[in-house]
Amino acid sequence: QVQLVESGGGLVQAGGSLRLSCVASGRTFNFYAMGWFRQAPGKEREFVAAISSNGINRNYADSIKGRFTISRDNAKNTVYLQMNSLKPEDTAVYYCATSRIIAVIPPRYDYWGQGTQVTVSS
Repeated sequence: QVQLVESGGGLVQAGGSLRLSCVASGRTFNFYAMGWFRQAPGKEREFVAAISSNGINRNYADSIKGRFTISRDNAKNTVYLQMNSLKPEDTAVYYCATSRIIAVIPPRYDYWGQGTQVTVSS
C-alpha cells in the first residue's frame, strides 16, 4: 500500500520561508516522479512543482518560479518543497503526489498525501 505523508506546513508571515517534506512508502521511490500541488478554499487544485525520478528534470508553475525549489532524497524516500519569499496568495493546503512520469496535471498522479496547511499572513 502506497502512503505519502506531508509535513512542514504552518503559519508564516509574508516574506518568510517554509520547507515541506513528503515521505513515501509502499513503492520503489526512485522509480517515480513526484509532484507538489496546492488547493486554496473555493479553488481548484493547482500544480506547483514536479521532479523526475532521478531528480534531474524539474517543472515549476509560473506563479512560484524563482521562489520555490523542489528536491528529493531517494535514500530517504523523501521529496521536499523549499518555499521562500512567501506571499498571502500562497496560502493553501499543499499535497504531494506520485506519478510514473513527471507531469503537471493531477490526473497523471496516482497516489496522494493527505495535505499540509500553509498559511501566509500579510
